[in-house]
Amino acid sequence: MSYHFTQEECRNLSFASSKEWLLTNGIGGFAMGTVSGVNTRRYHGLLVAALTPPTERTLLFAACDAFAILGKKKIPLSTNQYPGAIYPNGYQFLSGVQVDESVIWRFQADGVDVSKAITIEPGKNAVKLEFTNHGKKAITIQLVPLVCFRDFHSNFLEREDFPAKIEYDQNQTVIEEGNHSFTLFHTDALRRPVHGWYYRFEHQREIERGLNPKDDLYCPCELEFQVKPGQSCSLIGSLEIAHDIQSPPIASKKKSVVQCLEETASKFIVQTESRTTIMAGYPWFSDWGRDTMIAIPGLCLSTGKTDIAKQILRDFASQMEHGLIPNRFVERGEKADYNTVDATLWFANCVYLTLEQDWDIDFATAMYEKIAESIRYHRHGTLFGIAVDPKDGLLLQGEPGVQLTWMDAKIGDWVVTPRHGKPVEINGLWINMLNVASWLAKKLGGDSNQFATLIKLATKSFEQKFWHEGVKYYMDTVDPNDASLRPNQAIAMSLPFSPCDPEHAKMALKAIERELLTPVGLRTLSPEDPNYHPLFQGPMAELDEAYHQGTVWPWLFGPYIRSFIKYGGSQSAAKAKLSRVSKMLTEYGVGGIAECYDGDDPHFPGGCPWQAWSVAELLSVMKNELAM
Repeated sequence: MSYHFTQEECRNLSFASSKEWLLTNGIGGFAMGTVSGVNTRRYHGLLVAALTPPTERTLLFAACDAFAILGKKKIPLSTNQYPGAIYPNGYQFLSGVQVDESVIWRFQADGVDVSKAITIEPGKNAVKLEFTNHGKKAITIQLVPLVCFRDFHSNFLEREDFPAKIEYDQNQTVIEEGNHSFTLFHTDALRRPVHGWYYRFEHQREIERGLNPKDDLYCPCELEFQVKPGQSCSLIGSLEIAHDIQSPPIASKKKSVVQCLEETASKFIVQTESRTTIMAGYPWFSDWGRDTMIAIPGLCLSTGKTDIAKQILRDFASQMEHGLIPNRFVERGEKADYNTVDATLWFANCVYLTLEQDWDIDFATAMYEKIAESIRYHRHGTLFGIAVDPKDGLLLQGEPGVQLTWMDAKIGDWVVTPRHGKPVEINGLWINMLNVASWLAKKLGGDSNQFATLIKLATKSFEQKFWHEGVKYYMDTVDPNDASLRPNQAIAMSLPFSPCDPEHAKMALKAIERELLTPVGLRTLSPEDPNYHPLFQGPMAELDEAYHQGTVWPWLFGPYIRSFIKYGGSQSAAKAKLSRVSKMLTEYGVGGIAECYDGDDPHFPGGCPWQAWSVAELLSVMKNELAM
């Protein structure tokens, strides 16, 4: 779907700089920026390439200063922020911006009428910057490409030895650094091989996060194109060999919220030679096991991509160690992280949902073997203190200094919400996994009774230990007990094989609706709790402290809406609770759903502008539970 911004919105620098766009290439690379054109994050740029797809993401083509020259008039077509200054000020000449599969800016002033479009090529680390002259007279387009080679989490400062080499070939300029050559293709341009540094670009979002906001960028050359009325010129930046990048068609029809979410869903799916996976969020997250398993039903199953779901599950299963799938694949290095108690439990749930939608005996057999292996490890004890308590059949987890549940914020050595012992959603997922194994064994003609005793014990213990008759909701953890009102109980209530008593679940939902439910998701802690943080703002330490202490998460709409419908709520009432989703698609990442929001009104968005499980869970419940 096309998202349009008016002249008034575009020329409001604060507003336009708060709206971020994203283009992805399907192998982990992306282009990202703001409607104003200002790079407000160190992750913003025309090309962040995945050097070893889908990881080792590296900012190569950071920006490109651009001007349209007509006679003595020089109209800027780009915008940068420096300390105390904005230059160029192209945003002041914008008449509109359109965000679709390309991003198109329209500049109009003093007889100049020019559009600038950015398109990223699927499956390649390549981006195209195209300028079209819509005016009545020929103009000169002047470009100053600005490059760097840096990890996208870091900063870049002037270096005497950068770049290692520059080659000025016909119609192209090649910048070599390390083992890579980044090429600027500029057919029909007048090139001036002048080069040098532009200093102290400033990223406002990094200032807000308390991180280094400065970058220096390198200019390898200046380019000029003569462009007649109705004609275009282009600059392609690529790690690949030269070829044109076709601009996708612009959507002509308005689409529903569900259709918009389906379009956004495709941005997170990555297919490379090494694996098929889901990026947890743009710009900074890679593929996390937990996030991937929560997101698969919405991103893959709800969009008919069951083959992709199966391949992702196979790829993660192939990396199982000690009965655990990876928590995340690291950006650099060969060894994945396994510090998660729930990713493998979500994996089992995802296998069940995939096979429910598309039964495949070979896939079922392979996945049953992995689930049964994982259960054996859990029963005998695996990494990080994860083990079944033989007294009650429930799952214990935790060791000092390690965060294992989805509430995983850590500041230095301080785990903010350790939740050691037996967390409610972990045990809901554990009992669900046991039932999935039993279901699979029966479907495959095996012995399903081998899980019956443990299922019966754990299910009985769940209600006995977690239900708190005094407060009328489920405790967040037991052994040790924590009766903080949190949304994790909704996860346990929503599962296909939930251990929750229906009458207890209905009462718990009332508590959730009273204190946790907001128009943008569920709070992670009741506002009545003394540890509640109303705002998700400030430097990184403050953000991490607030992360799961009141901050609202949209992905929790998924388990909440499933539970609401499951325990008697109407579809019309559920739809009313999602009335802000359309606005959520445009209030932060354009076309995306934010990672989280402030706990208090007016619920400003924060975290990742595009979060996979936020999109996935909304899409899943809107298509499945609500038939939208």
